[in-house]
Amino acid sequence: MFDLIKAEFYRLIRKKSTYVYFPVMAVAYALVVFLRSGGFNEKSVANDAVSFFAFSPALVGGFLFTAVYTDDLNAKNLITLVGYGLGKAKIVLAKLLVATEYTVVVFALLPAWHFGLYALLGAPAGLGALEIVYATGLKYALLTLAYCAISSIVVYGIQRTTFAVVTYVLFAFYVVRTLLVAVANMFGWDASGYTISGLTDQIMYALLSGGWVVWPVAGVVAYLLVAVVASVLVFDRKEMEF
Repeated sequence: MFDLIKAEFYRLIRKKSTYVYFPVMAVAYALVVFLRSGGFNEKSVANDAVSFFAFSPALVGGFLFTAVYTDDLNAKNLITLVGYGLGKAKIVLAKLLVATEYTVVVFALLPAWHFGLYALLGAPAGLGALEIVYATGLKYALLTLAYCAISSIVVYGIQRTTFAVVTYVLFAFYVVRTLLVAVANMFGWDASGYTISGLTDQIMYALLSGGWVVWPVAGVVAYLLVAVVASVLVFDRKEMEF
């Protein structure tokens, strides 16, 4: 499994589109901030992060998901890995670990880029803004990772790139959350606090207020564990032609 993780990192490091996509996104982000700079105030660094980072699961996480998961479908690598005798559970876990580390790196750089741009344009961040931005970044990092893990069920179960990407997009643009909350409301149940988005909101607010963070973290971990178990089960049941 560790050899697969190393091979995946080597593949991602050499992936040419990474060195095109993220610089383009960084420049686009800088342009948005520059256009916004005329209305800067003391709260802009924090408030804009809350607004702008909301798009990161789609714009950042979407690329991350396709790079880690769907490239293997296009290249038929899953069949190759299974053919070499690597256990399917190990493949699922290795992919999730790679996605986790990739997410950590990207979402550690995003706040730094955000701070740098605002400081360059005359709006340096204070301590309070730093806390808000990093808590917001953590929220969307967890959200992205959870969406990747849940969408990977489709990767292993159906093994079609289009279905997998559409599934991720529906999560990343909060379509699934909106539908789940709406259906629950029809039955008089408020489910907003039990969705991935709701749990990550609770984590963010708890970090900023010094509140109790154990239960929302446990909820996110539970989602990840269920996604891993489901991925392994559907992967085991999937017939693969060699």
